[in-house]
Order: sequence, then structure tokens, then C-alpha cells
Amino acid sequence: MSLPISERTDRLQGYRGPVKELLDHYQIGVWSEVEVTNDRGSVFIGVILPRSETFDELHLVIKLINGYNVGIAADRIVAAKEVGYKKAVYKIPEQAFPFDPKKKNVTLLGTGGTIASRLDYRTGAVIPAFTPGELYGAVPELADIANLTTKKLFGVFSENMGPEQYKTLAIAIGEEIANGAEGIVIGHGTDTMSHTGAILSFMVQNSPVPIVVVGSQRSSDRPSSDAALNLMTAVRTAAECDIAEVMLCMFGPTSDNYDLLHRGTRCRKMHSSYRSTFRTIGATPLATVSRYPNEDGSHFKYISDDFLRRDKTRIPIITPVFEEKVTIQYYYPNFNPDIIDGLSALGYRGMVIAGTGLGHVNKPIYPAIKRAIQKGMTVVMTVQTLWGFAQMYVYDTGRDLLELGIIPMDNMLPETAYMKLGWVLGQTEDPQKIRQMMTTAINHEITPREPHNGYLILQGGLPEVDAFVMRNWK
Repeated sequence: MSLPISERTDRLQGYRGPVKELLDHYQIGVWSEVEVTNDRGSVFIGVILPRSETFDELHLVIKLINGYNVGIAADRIVAAKEVGYKKAVYKIPEQAFPFDPKKKNVTLLGTGGTIASRLDYRTGAVIPAFTPGELYGAVPELADIANLTTKKLFGVFSENMGPEQYKTLAIAIGEEIANGAEGIVIGHGTDTMSHTGAILSFMVQNSPVPIVVVGSQRSSDRPSSDAALNLMTAVRTAAECDIAEVMLCMFGPTSDNYDLLHRGTRCRKMHSSYRSTFRTIGATPLATVSRYPNEDGSHFKYISDDFLRRDKTRIPIITPVFEEKVTIQYYYPNFNPDIIDGLSALGYRGMVIAGTGLGHVNKPIYPAIKRAIQKGMTVVMTVQTLWGFAQMYVYDTGRDLLELGIIPMDNMLPETAYMKLGWVLGQTEDPQKIRQMMTTAINHEITPREPHNGYLILQGGLPEVDAFVMRNWK
């Protein structure tokens, strides 16, 4: 039996103005299950949600029965009636994870991000809310895959991850491996997931087990959430995969068919909202991992065989250091020399330049680069095209920059170069040692060549692309 409107102390929850008048008129309120009709005759069925503090007072917000939220202009509502009442509880209780001696032991380290989030109806924003234990409450299928130990290291969005978190995370990984973990999963926000994948590839080397960074593009309360599938495939990768490297595990296609395993040093987020946002750049993904087993009974299809294999006798090398006085600069026309002079004056020890073409910048900043290098700054060059190599010996521009002392990074991604430079400068001040470490590949951050079939642009609207999509659409 629904509580009478007059007895509901939570009836308004921030609504005022035109929407409050509408709620009073139709005798409905927050958590009312309603049927609302607008002046076009459209009927919306769902639950009235609390008003966000950051929204206006002109729209009624309803969670539809399909799970999505919609705002309806109050002045366009012509009818509304309550058909039920159910106060929502979005808290997911933590559950003790069951132990099966036949299953592998995996540790889930929580850092925050959308994979560990829910919607905060006070602000309308996605906020870190789930502890790792709550993730099991949300995805009980995890118990069918492995024995999961969960530890919450942080509860932050990924833009708040930085050197202190990276170092803490690397140390925690080493401790879990020493304690017998047969795989590590790291729950992480997607915005800087590739940065964390890159730095962990340098801070944690020679791993005996898989280290899998996983996130989700859409929060767990959304019908299209990728959180559950990504968590299941990441835990399965940590427990069963033969690849003992730092990997990112995220959607492969836009559908729910499989996840891709990307090497930590060669991966980048390429779309702000697609679930299939992560792509391997300058190489191929390591493998696919599917929710359901393949014909051979395995969940994995290995795309590459060039990887470090699982070996429980291997001892990891943990080097949790990072020089924070490092910057990355995206070159653009009219880039002024005072930027570089200012960074040098502030004591910056390293700079990554994402240059044009094969690794170029304009001549007016040459003197500033020379001054910075003479003062002790290490300057390295990557390409903002992402695909391709910094080949600075082809044109006079590149040759002049080499003469100044800039170090070309071949096909290293700009973000990966930034992470590696911070890590290298955290260990040495010797210019020759810095150059040697930066130009020597540690974990495929530099490759001798790129795959001939890797770089594809499916430009929408072209006849050949439309024909390809129609032939392969399922």
C-alpha cells in the first residue's frame, strides 16, 4: 500500500517552482511510480527522481521502465497519475566472497571510476560509491570464475590519479603477488586508464601473473552498462590468461561479444562515450576474451604470441618512482618560446613534445629548446598523429632539432612517453643514462614496425564503408 502524499516527508526532495506546483496539482512526488502525458500525447511511465541541485526547476525527472532517465518540461505536462510508490535504495550491500579451493586466487584493487560508481541523484552526477566488496554484490557471477580478494586503495575519479597513487598501486601489486595472488585486477576510471597502464608497465616489470586494468564507460545503474561484462572478463583474464603483463581490458566491438586485451604501453582512449573506446595504437591487441567459452572451451583468442607468459616462479621488479617536474606539450602553429622558457625557469626536468608530421615544431622555438636542454631539461619528441614514427632525419627541420639535443621516441605514444620520462627521471640525472633508458624498449612501448593492417579509418558515409558494414552486419 502506498503512503499517502501528505505523509511522505521526502515528497519534494529539492523540487520547487513550476515542478512543485505540478506535483501539488497531481498529488504526486519523488519515488511515485507515474504515468505522465505531455502535450504531444506521449506517455512516460517510470519513477519520479529527486531533483538534482545543478538542474533547473522547470523539468520533472523520471527514470523510465527501460532504466534511462528523461526530463519532461513541466509546462508541457497535461496529465499525470500515480500508479504506485516505491522508495529506491541504490546502496548495494557488500557480500563475503565465497572460496573454492579449485579456483585461482585473484586480487581486485579498487581505485574508483565508473566501474565502481552509481548515480548520485542529489547532483545528477556519477560518483565513486561501490567498494570492491559491493562489486561482487552487483556481479555475483564473479564467484564462478575465481576466488576474489578485494582491497580498496582509493575512491577517486581517474583524473585524480597521479604519481602518489601510481607508486602506491605498484607497491600494492608487488605485495599481492608476494602473498600468492595468481592474477591482479585494478578497477579504474577510463579517462586516464591508459596512463596508468603505461606507468605500471614501467613500475612493475617481470610480473609472474596477469595485471589487468579494467573500467566501464557507463555506470552500473544504466541498462547499457559495460561494467559487469568488463569485470567478468578482467577477472577471468587475471585467473586464466597466459599473458603475464599489464593489460587493459575493455569492450572490443560496440556490442557485448567480447573484450579486447590491450598492452599497457600501446593503448589509448579514442572516444569520449563509446563502450568500445579503447584501441591499440601502432600494434595489434594481445587477445580477445569472451563471456562465453569458444568452441575449444577457452574464453581467449590470442592475436599475438609475442608476450611474457605466466610463470609463478618469476620475481617481479617493482620500481615505484616518478619525477613530477615533467610535462607534455602538444605543438600547434604559433607555439611561443616563452612557454618552454617558463617551464625551464620553474625547474621542469623533462618535456615530451607531440610534434607535427614526423616530429616537427616551428623554428622560433628552437632557441628556447636549446636553452632548456643546456639547463638540464630532457626533451623528447613524439608524433601527434599517434600512428607512425618520429623520423626526424628526413627533413631539415627534424635534423636541426636533433642537433639541439631532442631525443626521438620512434612510435612511442605521447602519453606513454610522458609516463616513461617521469619514471626514468625518477631514477637518474645522468643525460647519457636517460637517453639510453628512454630509447630502449622495456615493454613494447617502441616497436620495430607497425602492422600493415592496423591503421584503418572507416570514414562514415563513404559508399565502400557502407557496403562493408552491410556485408558484415549481424
